[in-house]
Amino acid sequence: MRVLIVHNQLWAHYKSKLFSELHRFAPQYGLEIKVVQIALSEKSRANMGEAEAFRYDYDYEILFKTSLDQVSLWARTKALLAKVHAYRPDVLNLTGWYDPAQWVLLFYAKLRGINVVISNESNVRDHVRMGLKERFKQFLLSQADVFFCFGKSSAAYLEKLGVKSAQIVTQRAAIVDNDVILEHYHRAFAQRESRKNARNWAPYNFIFVGRLIPPKNLPLLLQAFAEVQKNAPDWGLVLLGEGEQKAELQTMAATIPNVRFEAGVPWYEVAEFLALADVLVLPSESEPWGLVVNEAMICGLPVLVSEPSGCVDDLVQVGKNGWVFNPYLLPDFVNKLRLFVDNAENLTQMGEKSRQIVADFEPQKVAHEMLRGIKSLGH
Repeated sequence: MRVLIVHNQLWAHYKSKLFSELHRFAPQYGLEIKVVQIALSEKSRANMGEAEAFRYDYDYEILFKTSLDQVSLWARTKALLAKVHAYRPDVLNLTGWYDPAQWVLLFYAKLRGINVVISNESNVRDHVRMGLKERFKQFLLSQADVFFCFGKSSAAYLEKLGVKSAQIVTQRAAIVDNDVILEHYHRAFAQRESRKNARNWAPYNFIFVGRLIPPKNLPLLLQAFAEVQKNAPDWGLVLLGEGEQKAELQTMAATIPNVRFEAGVPWYEVAEFLALADVLVLPSESEPWGLVVNEAMICGLPVLVSEPSGCVDDLVQVGKNGWVFNPYLLPDFVNKLRLFVDNAENLTQMGEKSRQIVADFEPQKVAHEMLRGIKSLGH
């Protein structure tokens, strides 16, 4: 069976890791995997490393060696149709089913008798969803055969739209590159104290990793930390990343002790900063999943994650490896931060629990689940 995966951008390293694992194990299932990447990256990822700086071993083709933002709907639709027609797959995996260009591929596949797999990252927690748009999504989803989901909340969203649970062949498609993360983590952890001192970090540190943009809810993070820090002088807050809010946040943080801004780094260097931190905080108002939570848990960090984040049902066991909080309620945010401060002696134990939980999202395990699901379409 020939499988064609359509994906938006090569930059998405976590997807490239997954594609690499699918490519590696596909022969065991009598499958051939090819990936079409529409573009290299997108403007919002400009400070997060070059798309082709880190190579994975799988069969892929890049249609447009530019930013996704620069590729018109007509151009990508025409190019994608040409590739599907030329490759003649038995199975088509659409990873951006919200894109009109991929709607065209969906209907083309149905006309040609090609089985369709849809990968879904959206979840029931992320937005209030209703109306004609949701009914249109129901229609689109009814055209697919099986689904790959990012987690329990992602699967629940599809089931709400009429997808049968038996059609969801994996709920664990939210993976990262464990091997690369651990390589960089161990390298930095061996020099943890000297690296912290060189950067003038506090003895204990909360860390945020991501783009410094409004949906990440970072002003509230600074407010909450300021309250906690008054009675916890040994604790600091590190914000690792770039974005439109950076100057505003730096101004806000000027009067708050122990706040450090670290320049954005390529994804494969993030673990070198996680190795120096003690708790990951993801305060987003909207977050389809939050892959940085996977990365932090692989590095043995406890986590504090906002309720709308798609990963909370799968990755946060309240009181065991972290807590969940309401991103619109400052008192709740402050209280949850204090739980880590007041129980600092338990951070190592909580971090070990994180490692145990995230082990279910190991890339090889997930790849086998997906390949079994694809193989079932040939029966």
